[in-house]
Amino acid sequence: MPLSLNPYISFKNSAREALEFYQSVLGGELQIDEFSSFPDMAPAGEESLVMHGQLTTDDGLVLMASDTPSSMPYSPPGGISVSLSGDDAERLQAAWDGLAEGGAVIEPYQTPPWGGTFGMLTDRFGVVWMVAYWGEQPEG
Repeated sequence: MPLSLNPYISFKNSAREALEFYQSVLGGELQIDEFSSFPDMAPAGEESLVMHGQLTTDDGLVLMASDTPSSMPYSPPGGISVSLSGDDAERLQAAWDGLAEGGAVIEPYQTPPWGGTFGMLTDRFGVVWMVAYWGEQPEG
């Protein structure tokens, strides 16, 4: 089996909502396992939190996430971005539009000096995304 490198995002009580949002934007199949499936792993009252969630799209994107139970320390995502890039302009534009909904644009999705299209945003869950279309490179 080849190696893979996949984003794994920790949330505080919003992993299910985030994963369902990402599925609405990116498509794919969503698998969610709750802490209730793993006895004694979460404090009482937190059994319905996400122990492990995985979104897998038809074109090979894999995004994983979980909730952090109150028995463990939690830090919001910081100092890292999820990068989505490729040569499918329409798919990347749709992803940008969806991810930006309810979020905050850091850099607009437009043509940078190196060509193609690039933008950066923080989505409604506080996750920073970089979206890049590898279009035609400028001559120079």
